[in-house]
Amino acid sequence: MIHPAELAELEAFRDLYAVAPASLGARSAELGGALCLRLETDPRSAMFNRVLGLGLQKPAADHALDRIASFFGGGLAWAVALAPQAEPAELPAWLERRGYTRGYGWTKFSRAAGAAPQAATELRVERVEEGDAFAEAFVRGYGTPEFFRDWVARLPGRPGWHCFVAFDGADPAGVGALYVTGTVGWLGIAATVPEHRRKGAQSAILAARLDAAVEAGCEVVASDTGEPRWASPAGRGATSRAPASRRSTCGRTTSARRTRTRPADSARGGCPRGP
Repeated sequence: MIHPAELAELEAFRDLYAVAPASLGARSAELGGALCLRLETDPRSAMFNRVLGLGLQKPAADHALDRIASFFGGGLAWAVALAPQAEPAELPAWLERRGYTRGYGWTKFSRAAGAAPQAATELRVERVEEGDAFAEAFVRGYGTPEFFRDWVARLPGRPGWHCFVAFDGADPAGVGALYVTGTVGWLGIAATVPEHRRKGAQSAILAARLDAAVEAGCEVVASDTGEPRWASPAGRGATSRAPASRRSTCGRTTSARRTRTRPADSARGGCPRGP
């Protein structure tokens, strides 16, 4: 059984790619029990060119790694997100033998669904069913290329997605989404427009999303974030199973660091970006 924190992100990105405009070259495929994602219009982003769920639904097979590599081909900066519970135990060694090197950690958080204290803010938070304001806050908040605008604008009103915008008057100031799959909710796509930061937008949007998760029948909510490369030596170096398998609990929130690996000959760029 896949951990809820892994399942939430995987299913959210599966649906995100299902709604992508055809012109972006966004493709997904199930290979070797993993979800493989590629985005031809952003070939240097390992956030949008990556493998999710490898070794979780079933133990990964050595030969499946060749099929996955063929899906991506050359010229992409792509990565394998390796969860702490991925099987078999030899999987990191298989990746190393194929020239993969360890990237930064990707930390997952999960907690029981429940209402959050209401945040103090002068901003107005609304659940939106149309995409213009949602896309505006996303693109400006993340500083993404313009082609993301039409893509994320398709999420509000789509089954499973609960999209929120914080407004300062008529101006979109911040954005955040909840994706629900079964009884699990994924909290993602959270960004604040630069001139509206430090106004409580994300605290208010988080509270609204947690309330929406309860209304939608979620039992668990999960989120994730990249670990800064400079934060700890454990986030750098060769692929290793041990550092990635540490798990800690604080209250009702559980976190686990997941290893990202990428082929040594993949296109090089800066830190992957994305929601």
